[in-house]
Amino acid sequence: METDCTSDDLPVNGVTAPLPAGTRLLHIGPHKTGTTSIQGALFAAKDRLPEHGVVFPAHSRHPMEAALAACARPAMMGDTAPTEKHWTRLLEQVVASGARTSVVSSEFFADAEDEATVARIVEQLGGERVHILVTLRPLVRIMPSQWQQYVQNGLRMGYENWLTHMLRKPPYEKPNPSFWRRHRHDRLVERWARVVGPERITVVVVDDRDRDGLMRTFERLLGLPDNLLEAVPDAANRSLTLAETEMLRNLNKEFRGNGLPDELYSKLVRNGAVMHMKNACVPASGDVKIPTPDWAVEAAAEIGAEMAENIAALGVRIVGDLTLLSAVPKAPTLDGIPAPRISPEVAAQALYGVLAAAAEAPAKTRTVHQTSTKDLVRVLGHRCLKKLRRR
Repeated sequence: METDCTSDDLPVNGVTAPLPAGTRLLHIGPHKTGTTSIQGALFAAKDRLPEHGVVFPAHSRHPMEAALAACARPAMMGDTAPTEKHWTRLLEQVVASGARTSVVSSEFFADAEDEATVARIVEQLGGERVHILVTLRPLVRIMPSQWQQYVQNGLRMGYENWLTHMLRKPPYEKPNPSFWRRHRHDRLVERWARVVGPERITVVVVDDRDRDGLMRTFERLLGLPDNLLEAVPDAANRSLTLAETEMLRNLNKEFRGNGLPDELYSKLVRNGAVMHMKNACVPASGDVKIPTPDWAVEAAAEIGAEMAENIAALGVRIVGDLTLLSAVPKAPTLDGIPAPRISPEVAAQALYGVLAAAAEAPAKTRTVHQTSTKDLVRVLGHRCLKKLRRR
């Protein structure tokens, strides 16, 4: 379904004309569609953008807290809850960009649940000046990446079991109701189109075979010189291998089973063990990536084809080939899936990450007199259960 665009400012023969000067471009992701790469490139070029009439109005690469606050969504497990101040601060920076084009990018805007939330976000960002950009990748590529990301936020369910819940168990809301809110891409685009109109939405289909394609598309949309936006190496954004994910998933079971506080998970596990492991360890060629079973690949491809057809019918601007959304990647031939085994080096780096995080931000201790009765009962209950297991 190679889509030809019908408006003068749409892509013609692969060339994308710039958006009007003064546009407030809101990139809503969703997750796992190249968002981190784009955010890193825009932030790295932040000081050079204004000379080309473009502003990246954010103090950090990713204004996640502002997006979460705008969508009234909770923070990641154990993180400090975002407040309206985060969103207000970003809005002030957007207003300060004046008549120049400004770019706001966060995949968490895809978590906006209803049209009322979408309408409020659009109105506060500038109303008719706002143009929505959606980046899409095939669902079959998103699913393993999104599962390991959920594991990094405390999920304890195995991959195939998780796929069964997402694809075979209606209403497909457990254990992660956010998944289809983000990744039923046709409904996501339609939800925003009902507010801003299809003429103010651009859908970019990411082609994984063209590593720089997304950067070049952003440059054309923003009227930037070629190669101004360059990918910034970011080891912390890499996906976990199967063995790393399984190690973390089993740690999550122990963590939850012993009733430890979420704040400890954020400090020591996600921002300690996992972050240091990803930064310090480069996956070897023999490390097994997360394999998706054939039945789930087929189901994802069917949904992708349906989504592509529905998006094409919405009348939105499309850059790229919608048929990629239903493409089935050629899987490597495996003589069975080997049991995931974590290497001693990776395990050591993960453990060191915990120790380093603990040294930088030691957990607060409480005396018995400072602890609530409810917490005391919970701790004592877990201790009793441990003793019974040992016996």
